Amino acid sequence: MKFLRLMLICTFAFLVISQSCVDADKATDEQIQGEKLVRQLWTDMKEGNMKAIEGYIASGFQSIHEDGARDRDEEIQLIKGLNLGNYTLSKFKVTRDGPIVIVTYFVSVEETINLEHLTPEPAARLSAWLEKDGEWQWIIHANLKPLK
Repeated sequence: MKFLRLMLICTFAFLVISQSCVDADKATDEQIQGEKLVRQLWTDMKEGNMKAIEGYIASGFQSIHEDGARDRDEEIQLIKGLNLGNYTLSKFKVTRDGPIVIVTYFVSVEETINLEHLTPEPAARLSAWLEKDGEWQWIIHANLKPLK
């Protein structure tokens, strides 16, 4: 049930957010902040900076990937096992509602998850961040890239 609810929330959020387009020349502070958070996450994953990731991944974190849902500990294990090649992040769309920033974007990357090789074709991702006591916590992630 949690899996279905998480999938529905992610799908709805992705559809709503994809209706608006971010003009890079008119980027708001929230758009800049959302993109910055995602770019830092990818830098940390590429460099294997697990200390940083464990510092900002929320205790109630959940993710969804084609092979199922994960909680915080399971996502950390997945990230530890990632083998990221070069990547390109693009098409950022950011919204903010109070302390929550939702970021959708596309990524082109060669990666392996649980020994499954993913194609480098651009695929959509969604992450949400919660600002708490001046710090950002990563609370949700959806990987909409199918496994081969």
